[in-house]
Amino acid sequence: MWFPVASLQYPVEAWGLGRIPRGPAELTTGNWWLETGNRALETSEVLMRKIRVIIAKPGLDGHDRGAKVIARALRDAGMEVIYTGLRQTPEQIVSAALQEDADAIGLSILSGAHMHICPRLMELLHDKGLDDVLVLVGGIIPDIDIPKLREMGVRGIFLPGTPMQEIIDFIAANVRPRMERV
Repeated sequence: MWFPVASLQYPVEAWGLGRIPRGPAELTTGNWWLETGNRALETSEVLMRKIRVIIAKPGLDGHDRGAKVIARALRDAGMEVIYTGLRQTPEQIVSAALQEDADAIGLSILSGAHMHICPRLMELLHDKGLDDVLVLVGGIIPDIDIPKLREMGVRGIFLPGTPMQEIIDFIAANVRPRMERV
């Protein structure tokens, strides 16, 4: 039985699955199909897996409208969002990230406690072996604190007025490398 090679080009090119079979003999042996099919399945599972994001309001800050708006925007963008609620400790946030197998943690901090909460959170993530989880902070962050937060491992810092699409794009671009290692 002969299958037109053109019908195989899309999966081969789209997923980088290797080479196109050389002829009917190679198609009927089964090895090519088995190897290609397994790689296609592995690749599609990674591509189809939703990005899992924890959104948390740490500390005593009680203003959660912004966190809920971000959670909704991320969900609408196709991500799986777990909102932990108000007044979370760094320990609770890291525990949720571990239990939920999170790809990213987004902290909404309006209280000015970011320089107390973020170091503890980053320390706990390191202790639990979650160094590859993307950490983002949004809220009222003075310019002088931004380099310090980046130094401790916070990858994304978003100030009031940041467009939602910029946050979505940042997460998608920076979580994908982690997901490819899964």
